[in-house]
Amino acid sequence: MTATRMTRQRREILDALDTRDFRSAQSWHEHLRSEGSTVGLATVYRALTALADAGEVDSVVSESGETLYRRCEAGEEHHHHLRCRVCGRAVEIDVPSFESYAAAIATEHGYAEISHTIELTGVCPACAARDRG
Repeated sequence: MTATRMTRQRREILDALDTRDFRSAQSWHEHLRSEGSTVGLATVYRALTALADAGEVDSVVSESGETLYRRCEAGEEHHHHLRCRVCGRAVEIDVPSFESYAAAIATEHGYAEISHTIELTGVCPACAARDRG
């Protein structure tokens, strides 16, 4: 992970991030502005990218190709997500059998230092209930 210089703007952005919902940089910017922040959109994009690179926030790519961000619950521990594609709410999931499988496949092919990302998407119970109601 890369060391990230913690500027006032980055601290403000990190403090505002929610651990439940993935949102776009633009959505986080709108949230910050609604809370009275003067941080600019370009700063939000740069900060979120740097914080994601440093492992301080989670990022996923939506079906439309947009990068979404949220604050990590698990700290620096490797984890995966089950994300609602309607509202963005996510839960962290443990997939130990996949970790073993990935290591075995890498070894079988002579690869070292592998990394991977698992993200499952679906519709959360609250959104599913709204659609049925």
